[in-house]
Amino acid sequence: MAAATAAAPVGPGPVPGAPKLGVESVKGQVFDVGPRYTDLQYIGEGAYGMVCSAFDHAGKTRAAIKKISPFEHQTYCQRTLREIKILLRFRHENIIGINDILRAAAPEHMRDVYIVQDLMETDLYKLLKTQQLSNDHICYFLYQILRGLKYIHSANVLHRDLKPSNLLINTTCDLKARTPPASPTGSAQRASLAPPSSPCPLELGVWAGQGGSQV
Repeated sequence: MAAATAAAPVGPGPVPGAPKLGVESVKGQVFDVGPRYTDLQYIGEGAYGMVCSAFDHAGKTRAAIKKISPFEHQTYCQRTLREIKILLRFRHENIIGINDILRAAAPEHMRDVYIVQDLMETDLYKLLKTQQLSNDHICYFLYQILRGLKYIHSANVLHRDLKPSNLLINTTCDLKARTPPASPTGSAQRASLAPPSSPCPLELGVWAGQGGSQV
């Protein structure tokens, strides 16, 4: 289970007018994600916040960071808490989970919550709009979708919003489903399937310059 971590302290005393260490501005939104995550790049915006990619200096790779500002209304707080609980509960290869949670060092300073997840290069909706999939890829994607759904249903949760734009894909054709707010319902079966023999469309460079799809 991912542990919530506080953004790293700046130091004994900030210099007036000097930028705070680990703080970057993206399209007018301030991301205070500490010195571990830098080089933020805009991905998109969803119903509950903005998503950027960032370089993770600890993992030496890029990650997706979703900024949520839920404290303006109790309903937003409840939705955010529910999302975090669900994502922390799900640990599966075909479900987007949480790698880290960044928060303010003190509760009274908490204005935003940052959820760190795996960075996925695109989603099935964008892929279908620009690329004709082979039968091998259709079968492989369908297998991963059903495998993820089986895992979710085994936890007595309904997805309720399964659509191509909520199915994220990386350059090696790994598929992960986003998990929207869930509702209760009425054993995830593990199987193995080799990746398709033909190259993944993403490996052919189709998505060069497209950015991520993590909103």
